[in-house]
Amino acid sequence: MTEAHEEIDAHVRVYGSRVHNLRGVDVSAPRNAFVVFTGVSGSGKSSLAFGTIYAEAQRRYFESVAPYARRLLLPDDAPKVDDITGLPPAVALQQRRGTATSRSTVGTVTTLSNLLRMLFSRAGTYPAGATVRLDSDAFSSNTSVGACPECHGLGRIHRVTEDTLVPDPSLTIREGAVAAWPGAWQGQNLRDILITLGYDIDKPWHKMPKRQRNWILFTDEQPTVEIDPSQHPVTADYYYNGTFSSAERHVRHTLANSQSATMRRRVLQYVDSVDCPECRGSGLRPEALAVTFAGHTIADMVAMPLTELSETLGPAATRTEFEAAYESLESGEHTEVATMIAADLVARIGVLIDLGLGYLSLHRRTPTVSPGELQRLRLATQLRAGLFGVLYVLDEPSAGLHPADAEPLLAVLDKLRGAGNSLFVVEHDMDVVRRADWVVDVGPGAGELGGEVLYSGPVAGLAGVEASITRRHLFADGAAATRSPRASTEMLRLQHISFHNLRDVSVELPLGTFIAVTGVSGSGKSTLVCKVLGDVVARHLGGRAADTADADAEPDGELLDIDADASVGVTVEGVETISRLVIVDQKPIGRTPRSNLATYTGLFDAVRKAFADTPAARRRGWSAGRFSFNVAEGRCETCAGEGFVAVELLFLPGTYATCPTCAGARYSEETLKVRYRDHTIADVLAMTVEEAHGFLADIPSAARSLTTLREVGLGYLRLGQPATELSGGEAQRIKLATELQRARRGHTLYVLDEPTTGLHPADVEQLERQLHRLVDAGNTVVVAEHDMGVVAGADLVIDLGPGGGDAGGRVVATGTPGEVAAAKGSRTAPYLAACLGHQASRHQA
Repeated sequence: MTEAHEEIDAHVRVYGSRVHNLRGVDVSAPRNAFVVFTGVSGSGKSSLAFGTIYAEAQRRYFESVAPYARRLLLPDDAPKVDDITGLPPAVALQQRRGTATSRSTVGTVTTLSNLLRMLFSRAGTYPAGATVRLDSDAFSSNTSVGACPECHGLGRIHRVTEDTLVPDPSLTIREGAVAAWPGAWQGQNLRDILITLGYDIDKPWHKMPKRQRNWILFTDEQPTVEIDPSQHPVTADYYYNGTFSSAERHVRHTLANSQSATMRRRVLQYVDSVDCPECRGSGLRPEALAVTFAGHTIADMVAMPLTELSETLGPAATRTEFEAAYESLESGEHTEVATMIAADLVARIGVLIDLGLGYLSLHRRTPTVSPGELQRLRLATQLRAGLFGVLYVLDEPSAGLHPADAEPLLAVLDKLRGAGNSLFVVEHDMDVVRRADWVVDVGPGAGELGGEVLYSGPVAGLAGVEASITRRHLFADGAAATRSPRASTEMLRLQHISFHNLRDVSVELPLGTFIAVTGVSGSGKSTLVCKVLGDVVARHLGGRAADTADADAEPDGELLDIDADASVGVTVEGVETISRLVIVDQKPIGRTPRSNLATYTGLFDAVRKAFADTPAARRRGWSAGRFSFNVAEGRCETCAGEGFVAVELLFLPGTYATCPTCAGARYSEETLKVRYRDHTIADVLAMTVEEAHGFLADIPSAARSLTTLREVGLGYLRLGQPATELSGGEAQRIKLATELQRARRGHTLYVLDEPTTGLHPADVEQLERQLHRLVDAGNTVVVAEHDMGVVAGADLVIDLGPGGGDAGGRVVATGTPGEVAAAKGSRTAPYLAACLGHQASRHQA
């Protein structure tokens, strides 16, 4: 083999990539190495790592399978690249949120639940008299043979009681005692029906006979009566037949049939969600709960933190094969099968513990697991697979990680590389970048301002690349800004918080300041900031938070749990100063491609009005509605404004293709004849925020939205970018930009959960400036955060811990960044101290 051939084999070489904003990029990176792709958000690094290299590896794999199987796999179109050489088989581990289902758990994602069920089926201790061993499916709440018939395997039941339906029994029905009933005309109609039926609706609820109260709240009867307008002039001015519906029936009908998330959210506050009394919250049948292993039921084990579960299974896993073969066979626990399965479980759990996930339990639902935690769960599965010669492409594996948790992650990555694999990692954490063998820096800016490989080589070589924005942060040769902590005498006090792993926690939050809540993963940060502070303050303000999420989005089940959980027992002081609460989370801004950046922020209204004001539109008599792709008059008839059509294939699964009529423009040919400054409405939707900022500069409302989107680092996004294509971090920043453009009076409390997730340090600086702008305007900002640079600029730091799960949940330290950096027993302190010292040295330099 020639030296040249050896060189090619040792590298993955990309020639002429034109994926997304990449401009005919040529680049090479070594195999069997830790290669990091860096650059600001939107620079093109993911387009290179995932859209080009991984996509081509997948395409080549699909080419090797049978045509029918290839169609079943539905691969994306081939990436726009001239050639890639030296490309090994690839596995991608991307940031994805857990699926929104109560049945998807840590155990199902890692497949540990399968092993545990097999352990109980094959090696469990059965009750006396049991003649048949249960199949492993009998230990799963997701199967018909295993699910509790009462709760259908969910472990919780939703019930309505008099207390939930009538919160204030001192009120009369006319005054709204039956709070669960609808408002406006419907509520008045139900009250008029009760009057017609002979009920006294002006008697205090608690003085009404029990029989009458039960009938009004719980009857299945639906009597129809004639409403006389002379007796009930408020309701109608004509005779009509009104049908009665009990409060319970109204609640259940709304939950089962209403398409409005707002309506469902409203009635859920009148539902008491409790553990199923039949299965005690396990979701399993009694026969499965009667089987034990090491003295515990399977419900006990899936509820244990992984560290405790490993300790519980340890003795069975270490029993030698000889001992296992000759011990008493009265229990399946003393068999070779028990030892083999238990040992495999302990080994797999050990990898998760090494990754800092020991605080999780197998029954933890994936919707409550962060994207970073979910990616580490998948990473652990890959590590146990023992593959060799594979290219692992990872998407920000350190995202959402406390610096202390990043260390074990890097150790696992080193193991994968040491096993003969290649690691191509998209990453923003400069500490991770410094540990890499090779760096590929993409930029210099985002969107149209990026798309070039500025440098590809050993990390130290990036120091000489002046055009690199990453360089300044990686080698810390810039000046750091200093900020004096703000002080406040007005306090928001939350006392006696006991929820999830928080145990009787009390905190004081100075209003009008920037507050950072820190701690290792699982310490209770998100629980305190979003689930407790957000929801409890919202209730004291008379309703839920003014969440900027899409109105059609599903309500967050975890936030709803706190409403019904009396054990929280939080007392609040100082909330009267706050006039508004805004929770800016990472939930999607919409669930369909019809929701996009332009529609969500409202700037599309101004754009459509500008098109409607053109002479061409006026001559045709068109209003702004004509330029909406959701309105039949102006959109393409073929694709109904979607931009793509479903293609049904005989004997094969359907697929999607660009609409042949409008070529993806979404609008009819007639609508596209109207131009604003020589651009169609489809042209404007295809513009990036950066491009549109100049094009729409003279439209004040649109310019205001575009300015704030640029200020939070989203200049690279297209106006028509579907909500389904946006990351959680992008969705969060869109919500923040939408909030920033609004002129608000009064004191607003802003609650953010890890807002810097997925951001390049340069983008973090932009975002941090916007958050401090909110505080300077007289508001309060509370963030759960891992970025020590952001924490160092806070006015107050509340550090939770010291560990995760049961080892966390208490306040370890509180004070200014300097005070917390000096705190003993805090795992955050050394990293914060290093950051403060680093900033000081940079400032002095």
